[in-house]
Amino acid sequence: MDMDTTSTRAHDGVRTAPRALATEAVHAGRDDLARQGLHAPPIDLSTTYPSYDSRGEAARIDAFATTGAEPDGPPVYGRLGNPTVARFETALARLEGTEAAVAFASGMAALSAVLLVRGSMGLRHVVAVRPLYGCSDHLLTAGLLGSEVTWTDPAGVADALRPDTGLVIVESPANPTLAEVDLRAVAHACGSVPLLVDNTFATPVLQRPAEHGARLVLHSATKYLGGHGDVLAGVVACDEEFAGRLRQVRFATGGVLHPLAGYLLLRGLSTLPVRVRAASATAAELVRRLAADPRVARVHYPRIGGAMVAFEVYGDPHEVIAGVRLITPAVSLGSVDTLIQHPASISHRIVDADDRRGAGVSDQLLRMSVGLEDADDLWSDLDGALGRRPERGAGNCASNHVAPALAN
Repeated sequence: MDMDTTSTRAHDGVRTAPRALATEAVHAGRDDLARQGLHAPPIDLSTTYPSYDSRGEAARIDAFATTGAEPDGPPVYGRLGNPTVARFETALARLEGTEAAVAFASGMAALSAVLLVRGSMGLRHVVAVRPLYGCSDHLLTAGLLGSEVTWTDPAGVADALRPDTGLVIVESPANPTLAEVDLRAVAHACGSVPLLVDNTFATPVLQRPAEHGARLVLHSATKYLGGHGDVLAGVVACDEEFAGRLRQVRFATGGVLHPLAGYLLLRGLSTLPVRVRAASATAAELVRRLAADPRVARVHYPRIGGAMVAFEVYGDPHEVIAGVRLITPAVSLGSVDTLIQHPASISHRIVDADDRRGAGVSDQLLRMSVGLEDADDLWSDLDGALGRRPERGAGNCASNHVAPALAN
Protein backbone atom coordinates (compact mmCIF):
# COMPACT_ATOMS: atom_id res chain seq x y z
CA MET A 1 0.00 0.00 0.00
CA ASP A 2 1.26 3.44 -0.90
CA MET A 3 2.55 5.45 2.07
CA ASP A 4 0.16 8.25 1.11
CA THR A 5 -2.99 6.11 1.40
CA THR A 6 -4.69 4.20 4.20
CA SER A 7 -7.54 1.73 4.19
CA THR A 8 -10.72 2.71 5.98
CA ARG A 9 -13.56 0.80 7.56
CA ALA A 10 -17.10 2.10 7.64
CA HIS A 11 -19.22 1.91 10.78
CA ASP A 12 -21.05 -1.17 9.49
CA GLY A 13 -17.74 -3.02 9.22
CA VAL A 14 -17.52 -2.85 5.42
CA ARG A 15 -14.13 -1.81 4.16
CA THR A 16 -14.26 1.21 1.91
CA ALA A 17 -11.87 2.43 -0.75
CA PRO A 18 -8.48 3.65 0.45
CA ARG A 19 -8.25 7.33 1.27
CA ALA A 20 -5.16 9.51 1.16
CA LEU A 21 -3.27 9.89 4.43
CA ALA A 22 -3.95 13.63 4.49
CA THR A 23 -7.68 12.94 4.15
CA GLU A 24 -7.67 10.34 6.92
CA ALA A 25 -5.73 12.71 9.17
CA VAL A 26 -8.58 15.19 8.89
CA HIS A 27 -11.57 12.83 8.98
CA ALA A 28 -10.62 9.68 10.93
CA GLY A 29 -12.28 9.59 14.33
CA ARG A 30 -14.81 12.19 13.21
CA ASP A 31 -16.89 10.14 10.77
CA ASP A 32 -20.05 10.33 12.90
CA LEU A 33 -20.01 14.06 13.66
CA ALA A 34 -22.12 15.32 10.75
CA ARG A 35 -24.88 12.81 11.55
CA GLN A 36 -25.00 14.26 15.05
CA GLY A 37 -25.17 17.81 13.75
CA LEU A 38 -21.66 18.52 15.00
CA HIS A 39 -18.59 19.92 13.27
CA ALA A 40 -15.95 19.89 16.04
CA PRO A 41 -15.54 16.77 18.19
CA PRO A 42 -17.05 17.16 21.69
CA ILE A 43 -14.96 16.90 24.83
CA ASP A 44 -16.45 14.45 27.34
CA LEU A 45 -15.03 15.29 30.76
CA SER A 46 -17.20 12.88 32.75
CA THR A 47 -15.44 10.54 35.15
CA THR A 48 -18.52 8.36 35.66
CA TYR A 49 -21.77 7.67 33.82
CA PRO A 50 -25.29 6.96 35.17
CA SER A 51 -26.85 3.54 34.58
CA TYR A 52 -30.19 2.22 35.85
CA ASP A 53 -29.45 -1.25 34.47
CA SER A 54 -26.95 -2.61 36.98
CA ARG A 55 -27.31 -6.20 35.72
CA GLY A 56 -26.47 -5.11 32.19
CA GLU A 57 -23.59 -3.01 33.43
CA ALA A 58 -22.21 -5.97 35.39
CA ALA A 59 -22.26 -8.08 32.24
CA ARG A 60 -20.41 -5.42 30.31
CA ILE A 61 -17.76 -5.15 33.01
CA ASP A 62 -17.39 -8.95 33.02
CA ALA A 63 -16.86 -8.88 29.26
CA PHE A 64 -14.18 -6.23 29.66
CA ALA A 65 -12.44 -8.26 32.35
CA THR A 66 -12.39 -11.29 30.04
CA THR A 67 -11.21 -9.76 26.77
CA GLY A 68 -10.40 -6.10 27.37
CA ALA A 69 -12.79 -5.17 24.57
CA GLU A 70 -14.34 -1.74 24.82
CA PRO A 71 -17.73 -2.10 26.52
CA ASP A 72 -20.73 -1.92 24.20
CA GLY A 73 -23.23 0.83 24.86
CA PRO A 74 -22.69 3.95 26.93
CA PRO A 75 -19.45 4.50 28.87
CA VAL A 76 -19.12 3.06 32.38
CA TYR A 77 -16.23 4.81 34.10
CA GLY A 78 -13.40 7.05 32.98
CA ARG A 79 -10.73 4.47 33.78
CA LEU A 80 -12.30 1.96 31.37
CA GLY A 81 -12.44 4.42 28.52
CA ASN A 82 -13.51 7.84 27.35
CA PRO A 83 -15.38 8.80 24.15
CA THR A 84 -13.05 11.70 23.33
CA VAL A 85 -9.93 9.61 23.81
CA ALA A 86 -11.51 6.81 21.78
CA ARG A 87 -11.82 9.16 18.81
CA PHE A 88 -8.08 9.81 18.89
CA GLU A 89 -7.37 6.08 19.23
CA THR A 90 -9.53 5.31 16.21
CA ALA A 91 -7.82 7.99 14.14
CA LEU A 92 -4.29 6.93 15.07
CA ALA A 93 -5.04 3.28 14.31
CA ARG A 94 -6.30 4.27 10.88
CA LEU A 95 -3.18 6.32 10.17
CA GLU A 96 -0.87 3.49 11.29
CA GLY A 97 -2.88 0.80 9.50
CA THR A 98 -3.65 -1.28 12.60
CA GLU A 99 -6.88 -2.70 14.02
CA ALA A 100 -6.74 -0.65 17.21
CA ALA A 101 -4.78 1.80 19.32
CA VAL A 102 -4.69 2.36 23.08
CA ALA A 103 -3.74 5.74 24.54
CA PHE A 104 -1.97 6.41 27.83
CA ALA A 105 -0.92 9.34 29.99
CA SER A 106 2.60 9.36 28.50
CA GLY A 107 4.87 7.46 26.16
CA MET A 108 6.58 5.80 29.10
CA ALA A 109 3.21 4.71 30.51
CA ALA A 110 2.46 3.14 27.13
CA LEU A 111 5.77 1.24 27.04
CA SER A 112 5.31 0.16 30.65
CA ALA A 113 1.90 -1.27 29.82
CA VAL A 114 3.37 -3.32 26.96
CA LEU A 115 6.05 -4.74 29.29
CA LEU A 116 3.44 -5.53 31.93
CA VAL A 117 1.28 -7.38 29.40
CA ARG A 118 4.15 -9.59 28.29
CA GLY A 119 5.47 -10.03 31.84
CA SER A 120 2.06 -11.21 33.03
CA MET A 121 2.40 -14.06 30.54
CA GLY A 122 5.77 -15.08 31.99
CA LEU A 123 7.66 -13.54 29.07
CA ARG A 124 9.90 -11.07 30.86
CA HIS A 125 12.94 -11.22 28.58
CA VAL A 126 13.30 -8.36 26.10
CA VAL A 127 15.68 -8.03 23.16
CA ALA A 128 16.43 -4.41 22.33
CA VAL A 129 18.57 -2.45 19.88
CA ARG A 130 20.37 0.72 20.95
CA PRO A 131 20.00 3.58 20.77
CA LEU A 132 16.56 4.03 22.27
CA TYR A 133 15.08 7.03 24.01
CA GLY A 134 17.05 7.42 27.23
CA CYS A 135 14.19 6.69 29.63
CA SER A 136 13.18 3.60 27.62
CA ASP A 137 16.78 2.41 27.89
CA HIS A 138 16.75 3.03 31.64
CA LEU A 139 13.42 1.27 32.19
CA LEU A 140 14.76 -1.84 30.49
CA THR A 141 18.28 -1.78 31.92
CA ALA A 142 17.18 -1.20 35.51
CA GLY A 143 14.55 -3.94 35.30
CA LEU A 144 12.06 -1.68 37.07
CA LEU A 145 9.12 -3.80 35.90
CA GLY A 146 10.88 -7.11 36.40
CA SER A 147 12.07 -7.38 32.83
CA GLU A 148 15.49 -8.62 31.72
CA VAL A 149 17.05 -7.11 28.62
CA THR A 150 19.60 -8.33 26.09
CA TRP A 151 21.09 -5.53 24.02
CA THR A 152 22.13 -6.42 20.51
CA ASP A 153 22.50 -5.00 17.03
CA PRO A 154 19.84 -5.66 14.36
CA ALA A 155 21.80 -8.56 12.90
CA GLY A 156 21.93 -10.29 16.29
CA VAL A 157 18.22 -10.26 17.10
CA ALA A 158 17.52 -13.86 16.09
CA ASP A 159 20.45 -15.21 18.13
CA ALA A 160 19.40 -13.20 21.19
CA LEU A 161 15.92 -14.73 21.36
CA ARG A 162 15.11 -17.12 24.23
CA PRO A 163 12.08 -19.23 25.10
CA ASP A 164 11.02 -16.54 27.58
CA THR A 165 11.53 -13.62 25.19
CA GLY A 166 8.34 -11.60 25.12
CA LEU A 167 9.32 -8.61 23.03
CA VAL A 168 11.84 -7.15 20.60
CA ILE A 169 12.18 -3.35 20.71
CA VAL A 170 13.70 -1.04 18.13
CA GLU A 171 13.44 2.68 17.45
CA SER A 172 13.83 3.82 13.86
CA PRO A 173 14.93 6.49 13.21
CA ALA A 174 16.58 6.22 16.59
CA ASN A 175 16.78 8.82 19.32
CA PRO A 176 19.10 10.73 19.12
CA THR A 177 21.43 9.48 16.37
CA LEU A 178 18.67 9.00 13.75
CA ALA A 179 20.11 5.58 12.84
CA GLU A 180 17.63 3.48 10.85
CA VAL A 181 16.77 -0.20 11.10
CA ASP A 182 15.59 -2.51 8.32
CA LEU A 183 12.22 -3.16 9.96
CA ARG A 184 11.18 -5.96 7.63
CA ALA A 185 14.41 -7.86 8.26
CA VAL A 186 14.13 -7.44 12.03
CA ALA A 187 10.47 -8.51 11.98
CA HIS A 188 11.48 -11.65 10.10
CA ALA A 189 14.23 -12.35 12.65
CA CYS A 190 11.69 -12.05 15.48
CA GLY A 191 9.69 -15.07 14.34
CA SER A 192 6.65 -15.31 16.60
CA VAL A 193 7.98 -12.79 19.13
CA PRO A 194 6.17 -9.43 18.82
CA LEU A 195 8.24 -6.59 17.39
CA LEU A 196 7.64 -3.15 18.92
CA VAL A 197 8.79 -0.19 16.86
CA ASP A 198 9.02 3.25 18.40
CA ASN A 199 7.75 5.37 15.52
CA THR A 200 7.84 8.71 17.34
CA PHE A 201 10.39 10.36 15.05
CA ALA A 202 8.99 9.12 11.73
CA THR A 203 5.23 9.31 12.42
CA PRO A 204 2.86 7.46 10.06
CA VAL A 205 3.47 10.23 7.54
CA LEU A 206 6.94 8.85 6.77
CA GLN A 207 6.71 5.24 7.91
CA ARG A 208 4.08 2.69 8.99
CA PRO A 209 5.92 -0.14 10.79
CA ALA A 210 2.89 -2.47 10.80
CA GLU A 211 3.26 -2.73 7.03
CA HIS A 212 6.77 -4.11 7.59
CA GLY A 213 5.81 -6.75 10.15
CA ALA A 214 5.75 -4.89 13.48
CA ARG A 215 2.94 -6.01 15.77
CA LEU A 216 3.21 -2.97 18.06
CA VAL A 217 3.82 0.66 17.10
CA LEU A 218 4.68 3.01 19.96
CA HIS A 219 4.44 6.80 19.96
CA SER A 220 5.30 9.41 22.47
CA ALA A 221 2.21 11.31 21.35
CA THR A 222 3.61 14.31 23.22
CA LYS A 223 5.78 14.93 20.19
CA TYR A 224 4.57 15.12 16.58
CA LEU A 225 1.06 13.74 17.10
CA GLY A 226 0.20 16.60 19.44
CA GLY A 227 2.54 18.90 17.59
CA HIS A 228 2.31 22.04 19.71
CA GLY A 229 4.22 21.25 22.91
CA ASP A 230 1.10 21.44 25.07
CA VAL A 231 -0.02 17.84 25.64
CA LEU A 232 1.61 14.81 27.34
CA ALA A 233 0.52 11.41 26.02
CA GLY A 234 1.52 8.02 24.68
CA VAL A 235 -0.18 5.50 22.41
CA VAL A 236 0.32 1.95 21.13
CA ALA A 237 -1.13 0.97 17.75
CA CYS A 238 -1.64 -2.78 17.47
CA ASP A 239 -4.09 -5.61 16.73
CA GLU A 240 -7.31 -5.85 18.71
CA GLU A 241 -6.16 -8.85 20.77
CA PHE A 242 -3.16 -7.01 22.17
CA ALA A 243 -5.20 -3.83 22.54
CA GLY A 244 -7.58 -5.68 24.84
CA ARG A 245 -4.75 -6.65 27.14
CA LEU A 246 -3.41 -3.10 27.11
CA ARG A 247 -6.81 -1.73 28.10
CA GLN A 248 -6.92 -4.14 31.03
CA VAL A 249 -3.49 -2.96 32.21
CA ARG A 250 -4.52 0.67 31.75
CA PHE A 251 -7.66 0.07 33.84
CA ALA A 252 -5.70 -1.69 36.58
CA THR A 253 -2.80 0.75 36.76
CA GLY A 254 -4.68 3.97 36.04
CA GLY A 255 -2.37 5.33 33.34
CA VAL A 256 -5.32 6.89 31.51
CA LEU A 257 -5.20 9.82 29.12
CA HIS A 258 -7.15 12.92 30.11
CA PRO A 259 -10.04 13.72 27.73
CA LEU A 260 -8.71 17.20 27.01
CA ALA A 261 -5.41 15.64 25.94
CA GLY A 262 -7.33 13.25 23.69
CA TYR A 263 -9.12 16.20 22.10
CA LEU A 264 -5.84 18.08 21.51
CA LEU A 265 -4.25 14.98 19.99
CA LEU A 266 -7.16 14.42 17.61
CA ARG A 267 -6.87 18.04 16.56
CA GLY A 268 -3.11 17.65 16.17
CA LEU A 269 -3.53 14.68 13.83
CA SER A 270 -5.51 16.81 11.39
CA THR A 271 -2.42 18.88 10.56
CA LEU A 272 0.17 16.12 11.08
CA PRO A 273 0.97 15.49 7.37
CA VAL A 274 1.27 19.20 6.61
CA ARG A 275 3.46 19.88 9.65
CA VAL A 276 5.77 16.91 9.13
CA ARG A 277 6.30 17.59 5.43
CA ALA A 278 6.89 21.31 5.88
CA ALA A 279 9.32 20.84 8.77
CA SER A 280 11.08 18.04 6.88
CA ALA A 281 11.73 20.32 3.91
CA THR A 282 13.30 22.91 6.19
CA ALA A 283 15.32 20.23 7.98
CA ALA A 284 16.72 18.98 4.68
CA GLU A 285 17.85 22.50 3.82
CA LEU A 286 19.54 22.91 7.21
CA VAL A 287 21.24 19.54 6.75
CA ARG A 288 22.67 20.77 3.45
CA ARG A 289 24.08 23.88 5.11
CA LEU A 290 25.40 22.05 8.17
CA ALA A 291 27.12 19.45 6.02
CA ALA A 292 29.02 22.20 4.20
CA ASP A 293 30.05 24.03 7.37
CA PRO A 294 33.66 23.53 8.59
CA ARG A 295 32.54 23.97 12.21
CA VAL A 296 30.45 20.80 11.97
CA ALA A 297 32.20 17.43 12.09
CA ARG A 298 29.32 15.17 11.13
CA VAL A 299 25.63 15.42 10.28
CA HIS A 300 23.13 12.61 10.87
CA TYR A 301 19.94 12.55 8.84
CA PRO A 302 17.75 9.52 8.04
CA ARG A 303 17.14 8.20 4.55
CA ILE A 304 13.38 8.54 4.99
CA GLY A 305 13.82 12.22 5.79
CA GLY A 306 11.95 13.91 8.61
CA ALA A 307 12.23 16.96 10.81
CA MET A 308 14.89 15.62 13.19
CA VAL A 309 18.55 16.49 12.63
CA ALA A 310 21.58 15.45 14.67
CA PHE A 311 25.05 16.89 14.22
CA GLU A 312 28.42 16.78 15.93
CA VAL A 313 30.48 19.93 16.33
CA TYR A 314 34.22 20.46 16.58
CA GLY A 315 33.77 23.08 19.27
CA ASP A 316 31.98 23.05 22.61
CA PRO A 317 28.37 21.83 22.15
CA HIS A 318 27.36 23.58 25.37
CA GLU A 319 28.34 26.90 23.82
CA VAL A 320 26.02 26.20 20.90
CA ILE A 321 23.15 25.51 23.33
CA ALA A 322 23.93 28.75 25.17
CA GLY A 323 24.21 30.71 21.94
CA VAL A 324 20.85 30.15 20.27
CA ARG A 325 18.24 32.89 20.46
CA LEU A 326 15.44 31.95 18.04
CA ILE A 327 15.79 28.20 18.53
CA THR A 328 14.61 27.01 21.95
CA PRO A 329 17.14 25.05 24.05
CA ALA A 330 14.84 22.41 25.54
CA VAL A 331 14.10 18.69 25.69
CA SER A 332 11.25 17.13 23.71
CA LEU A 333 10.60 17.48 20.00
CA GLY A 334 7.93 17.62 17.34
CA SER A 335 6.56 21.05 18.15
CA VAL A 336 5.88 23.90 15.71
CA ASP A 337 8.97 25.70 17.03
CA THR A 338 12.53 24.44 16.68
CA LEU A 339 14.16 22.85 19.73
CA ILE A 340 17.77 21.87 20.35
CA GLN A 341 19.38 19.86 23.13
CA HIS A 342 22.56 18.03 24.13
CA PRO A 343 21.60 14.35 24.54
CA ALA A 344 24.64 13.34 26.61
CA SER A 345 23.61 15.93 29.20
CA ILE A 346 19.83 15.66 29.06
CA SER A 347 17.74 13.03 27.25
CA HIS A 348 20.34 10.25 27.48
CA ARG A 349 22.11 11.31 30.68
CA ILE A 350 20.43 8.42 32.49
CA VAL A 351 22.11 5.89 30.17
CA ASP A 352 25.51 4.54 31.26
CA ALA A 353 28.22 6.64 29.62
CA ASP A 354 29.95 3.69 27.94
CA ASP A 355 26.66 2.32 26.63
CA ARG A 356 25.71 5.78 25.45
CA ARG A 357 28.91 6.30 23.51
CA GLY A 358 28.80 2.73 22.20
CA ALA A 359 25.42 3.50 20.67
CA GLY A 360 26.87 6.51 18.85
CA VAL A 361 25.71 9.19 21.26
CA SER A 362 28.95 11.16 21.44
CA ASP A 363 29.61 14.05 23.80
CA GLN A 364 29.78 16.34 20.73
CA LEU A 365 26.34 15.39 19.45
CA LEU A 366 23.48 17.88 19.33
CA ARG A 367 19.89 16.93 18.49
CA MET A 368 17.61 19.42 16.79
CA SER A 369 13.86 19.16 16.20
CA VAL A 370 13.12 21.47 13.27
CA GLY A 371 9.86 23.39 13.45
CA LEU A 372 7.91 25.57 11.06
CA GLU A 373 10.04 28.72 11.09
CA ASP A 374 11.73 30.10 7.99
CA ALA A 375 14.88 28.19 7.04
CA ASP A 376 16.98 31.35 6.62
CA ASP A 377 16.01 32.60 10.09
CA LEU A 378 16.89 29.26 11.66
CA TRP A 379 20.21 29.14 9.85
CA SER A 380 21.07 32.67 10.94
CA ASP A 381 20.50 31.61 14.55
CA LEU A 382 22.56 28.43 14.17
CA ASP A 383 25.34 30.28 12.38
CA GLY A 384 25.68 32.69 15.27
CA ALA A 385 25.52 29.93 17.89
CA LEU A 386 28.19 27.86 16.17
CA GLY A 387 30.65 30.70 16.69
CA ARG A 388 33.64 31.86 14.74
CA ARG A 389 34.51 29.93 11.63
CA PRO A 390 38.00 28.33 11.63
CA GLU A 391 40.76 29.85 9.57
CA ARG A 392 41.05 28.53 6.03
CA GLY A 393 42.65 25.09 6.09
CA ALA A 394 42.29 24.68 9.84
CA GLY A 395 39.23 22.41 9.82
CA ASN A 396 39.01 18.78 8.75
CA CYS A 397 36.29 19.24 6.16
CA ALA A 398 36.86 15.75 4.76
CA SER A 399 35.02 14.20 7.73
CA ASN A 400 32.17 16.67 7.53
CA HIS A 401 29.38 14.70 5.85
CA VAL A 402 25.84 13.50 6.15
CA ALA A 403 25.61 10.03 7.67
CA PRO A 404 22.34 8.25 6.78
CA ALA A 405 23.71 4.76 7.61
CA LEU A 406 21.62 1.90 8.98
CA ALA A 407 21.83 1.32 12.73
CA ASN A 408 24.99 -0.25 14.07
